[in-house]
This record gives sequence, structure tokens and C-alpha cells, in this order.
Amino acid sequence: MMCGYCGQRNSEGEHRCRRCGRRPDDTPIGPFTPHRVDGALAAAVAPAPAAESAGFENSDYSRAIQGTLFAARPASNVIPFESYASARVETQPRAQTEVPRKPAARRPASRSIEAQASLDFVPVPATAPRTLGTTVEAVISCEWPVATALHRAVAAALDWSMVLIGYGLFLLAFRLTGGTFEFTKTNLLVFAGTLPLVAFTYGLFWTVAGAETPGMRWAQLRLITFDGFPLSPKHRILRFAGSCLSLCTVIGLLWALADEESLNWQDHISRTFPTPLASETQIFHRQ
Repeated sequence: MMCGYCGQRNSEGEHRCRRCGRRPDDTPIGPFTPHRVDGALAAAVAPAPAAESAGFENSDYSRAIQGTLFAARPASNVIPFESYASARVETQPRAQTEVPRKPAARRPASRSIEAQASLDFVPVPATAPRTLGTTVEAVISCEWPVATALHRAVAAALDWSMVLIGYGLFLLAFRLTGGTFEFTKTNLLVFAGTLPLVAFTYGLFWTVAGAETPGMRWAQLRLITFDGFPLSPKHRILRFAGSCLSLCTVIGLLWALADEESLNWQDHISRTFPTPLASETQIFHRQ
């Protein structure tokens, strides 16, 4: 499509000229005829005779100028910030120049420290260790109660019943494999040494497993440290060694009857003790 005003060649889909913005049906206005060819072959524009008579002989019509296509926009109601700020500065009176003040001298820090030290503070009371009824310091720092001697005796009886059952199974296996029960000195020593061996194996198994024995679970007991935390493997090993020592000497088991907190040797050695699972539902209460 060729523009009829300036002669610019445009594509077929264009509705306006890319150079002058005119539509294809627009025609030149005035007493001159614009050129139709661009480049070196374009002819110079010559004004028509009528234009010379009208006083256009000195005018330059080599380039057409298009007027604005849109109407002038009305003035906006928004006041620019620059003009508002400048007007406000002009209307405000000039402030009087202030004389710079000297900064106040700082007080020495020693006076504030002395004033702070002169205040009367309430002294914090020292935390005294928990004592028993006999003015002896307690070794247990948690609030969980220690199981009574009768409660612990019930758990021990249940565990020893499991040991005797295991010892009976050993004798039954010995009899089924063709062994004979002859009460000789050697046989008595073997049968007597087997019972402590079964008990040792029973206790070692639950120590390695990291759990309470069936007798303690049936009696609703659990083991905790003096601080109220669960047992670690080190605590369980020390408690097993202390139990073996108390059982061999028997004095370690009877120590709980004379101890202020009903603790025996394995409790003091491992710093652990048995306590009921729920204090409010204990079966046996301390007197």
C-alpha cells in the first residue's frame, strides 16, 4: 500500500502510513504536490503558480508536518510534590538561626556505681540440701519415693521364682539327655554351682537388654537415678555388679533396713533405686 500523501510504501495490512500517519484515502492539502519517490531519484518539490501568487514562494514544503492526533488533555487535579513543597517553603517564615549548644558533660561512672552499691538489696537465700528427719543430707535429689523393703522383697521373690524355673528346666534337660542323679560329692558340687550360674545368667540377660526384670515389672517397679532420670548402660552394669556383691555378702541386702532412705549397696554403688510406677497408686507405702 502506497501512501497518497507522502508516497511511503507500506505493507498491505497497514491502516496508516508509517511515516506521516495518514490513511490511504487522505490527499495532500494546499497548493503543492509532494514527491512520490524516495532517495536520489526523488524530484524536488516545486510550488504551484497559485502558491507563488499567494505568497508561498519562499516557503519550504520539502517535509510535511503532521498535527497532533489527540486532543489536549485537561489539567490534572493532582498537585506535583515539587511545586507543593516549593510553595510551602516560600510561605513559611524563615526560622531564626539557633546558636549551637555545647553538649553536656558526662558524669563520671564512679558516681553511678557508688549510688548503685548503696541500694539495699534483699539477699538471695542459699539453697540448702534436702535433709531427712535425722538431719542427714539425702542422696536422692528427685521427688520420687523409694520402694519399701516389702515391695522390693516381692519383686525379688518373683525373680527368684523365674531363676528356680530355669534351674528346673536345666535338671530336666540333664535327665532327658541320659544323666543320672547320683548324690556324690562331685555331682553335688556341680548341681550347687549351677544354681548361682543360672541366676547370674538371668540377671546379666536383663542388664544387657536394658530393661527391668519380670519380677520388677509384675510388682509395678522401675529403676531411676538419684536425679530422676532413666538408667544408662553404665548405671545398669554398676547395679548388676552391686547386686552380685550384695547377694554374696548378704549384708548389702540387709543394709536397706538400717539406711535412712531404705537404700542397699547396689543402690549406693550405681546411684539408682527402684520406685513405684505411680506414687499415688502404690501398693506399699513407707511408714
